[in-house]
Amino acid sequence: MNNNLSIEFVKVTEAAALAAGRWTGRKKKEEADEAATEAMRNTFNAIQMSGTVVIGEGEMDEAPMLYIGEQLGTGNGPKLDIAVDPLEGTNIVAAGTANALTTIAVAEQGTLLHAPDMYMKKIAVGPEASGKIDIDAPVIENLKAVAKAKNKNVEDLVVAILDRERHETIIQEILAAGARVKLVQDGDVLAAIHTAFEHSGIDMMLGSGGAPEGVLAAAALKSLGGDFQCKLLPQTDEEKNRLKEMGLNDFTKTLFIDDIVKSDDTYFVATGVTDGELLRGVQYKGNLGITHSIVIHGKSRSVRFIEGQHHLVN
Repeated sequence: MNNNLSIEFVKVTEAAALAAGRWTGRKKKEEADEAATEAMRNTFNAIQMSGTVVIGEGEMDEAPMLYIGEQLGTGNGPKLDIAVDPLEGTNIVAAGTANALTTIAVAEQGTLLHAPDMYMKKIAVGPEASGKIDIDAPVIENLKAVAKAKNKNVEDLVVAILDRERHETIIQEILAAGARVKLVQDGDVLAAIHTAFEHSGIDMMLGSGGAPEGVLAAAALKSLGGDFQCKLLPQTDEEKNRLKEMGLNDFTKTLFIDDIVKSDDTYFVATGVTDGELLRGVQYKGNLGITHSIVIHGKSRSVRFIEGQHHLVN
């Protein structure tokens, strides 16, 4: 993939963040999400590429979401797979709390998992514990494996997990083993990525969440040398039929990181909307907008943090 495209991809998440950030703390999550989506779509469509959304938020009849199968770009240039989450943390933005992002992953055509927007079971770790986890193993066994890989005691580990009632059993198993829990209110992309950054204090991410967020996290972690496994969790016959239409017939199959992201030539890009542990949120001052983004490229194993200053047109 042409490296010059990386700055174009950053412009996509920056535009979405600048649009969504205006809704921070206004208790209007749908408006924030729609603003991010519209800005992301418009910016994508100015790029010289032929992109297809392979995993996103919903189907074609759920527009204005960036729907699965939607074509993006000018139609000229490289053929690319795109995974999107126009606003990771709509509730976060509505409440004005921490860690909302706009985020995308882009790879060569046919190399990102093509799946419906549904739940998936996930486990994620950073580079030190890569290859040591097993999504089918008991929680205690994964904790022991990660502790050994990181030269820690189980009691030293911190596990990030979405604060949901469905996770109560897993949370109790983590606590019973002696490890600690970091409850995440919304958005598990960042929770997974944090496992690859030692300063975050997060050793592992567990639980179930959205499939688009899983693909985005896998793209970032593969580029960072981490590990990610998942299993799709269809809830209805309609979701099972959609999986079959996409060629995913075995619903119980474990998807490994190389199943989800088949190419090293993958970009993960995110821009902060609200202040967080990894990225600062959007700041506005008159006609000036300031953004803070991360760009991770798998092929070069590079991680770049970019601060952008933008002249805003009223």
